[in-house]
Amino acid sequence: MQRIAFLLRLKEGMGAAYDRDHAAVWPEMLDLLKRVGISEYSIFRRDELLFLYMHIEGDFDAMWDKIDEDPVNLRWQRAMGEYFVSDHGAGEGERFPMMREVFYLP
Repeated sequence: MQRIAFLLRLKEGMGAAYDRDHAAVWPEMLDLLKRVGISEYSIFRRDELLFLYMHIEGDFDAMWDKIDEDPVNLRWQRAMGEYFVSDHGAGEGERFPMMREVFYLP
């Protein structure tokens, strides 16, 4: 099991709508996340900055490739796409701006 964390940024003023939509994530989207091996998934928000944390089984990029191709995710991304800034700060070869773990207390 790996712990993964990354950052995303919302467009100015989109926080309340983003919170509302994530209070009612589609059951089929939740099923997809679990099916590909994601658990303990949390999203924290401070203003427009999002911190996403999850546990995954296996390789992150391989897992996310499965999510990217799924029709449920494609619909979800169309619905959520309006919330995010276009440049979310990912580095060269990164899907998301990944965080590196420097401390863990089990």
